[in-house]
Amino acid sequence: MSMTRRLAVLTLALLAWWGAAADAAGPKPAALSEQDKADVARAEAYLNGITTLKARFLQMSPNGATAEGDAYLSRPGRMRLQYDPPSPLLVVADGTFLIVHDSQLDPSYIPLDSTPAGILVRADVRLTGGDVAVTRVARQPGVVRVSLVAAEDPAAGEITLVFSDRPFALRQWQIRDSQNQITTVSLFEAQSGLTLDPKLFRFQDPKFTKPKLNLHDG
Repeated sequence: MSMTRRLAVLTLALLAWWGAAADAAGPKPAALSEQDKADVARAEAYLNGITTLKARFLQMSPNGATAEGDAYLSRPGRMRLQYDPPSPLLVVADGTFLIVHDSQLDPSYIPLDSTPAGILVRADVRLTGGDVAVTRVARQPGVVRVSLVAAEDPAAGEITLVFSDRPFALRQWQIRDSQNQITTVSLFEAQSGLTLDPKLFRFQDPKFTKPKLNLHDG
């Protein structure tokens, strides 16, 4: 399997694990301390406060392979991961579906609410009491980590949101799949509150795009 094909498979798995079937017992929801609850509330307030975000990202796979690109968020419901060449990948959330497109393959359409990406772009982010559950809150100098699972299927995998403490901002997310493999996406050079072109969050399969006619030919 080529490196680009492996990256496509990895990205699809990274984004589609939420709600996947699994038999083994997964992480259990945590009994949160008052400080834990305060940090979860900070995370919710931060995510709900984002209207738009643009950042560079670095994705690291379990085998150490890396890919970079540009990330765009427009809440609610929209996201774009534009991978740098030579990667053939493009990921677009259009408000309904998360579309993973590899120029060498047919695009995959995944219901946005069934993906970890859906958490980041929901109109009303709630990290407790709904379809997600907090498994742990960890604090290190300058860093707050909030780990989550799907409440109805914790064995499907776990997403950890990593925030800087001061200022409080999302810096990274990590996906631990049902095979205990971890993929990390780190954000840097982040800018928020920008005006983003709505076309960034529309996907049109190039296979079905008609070429423009050149009226000056012939």
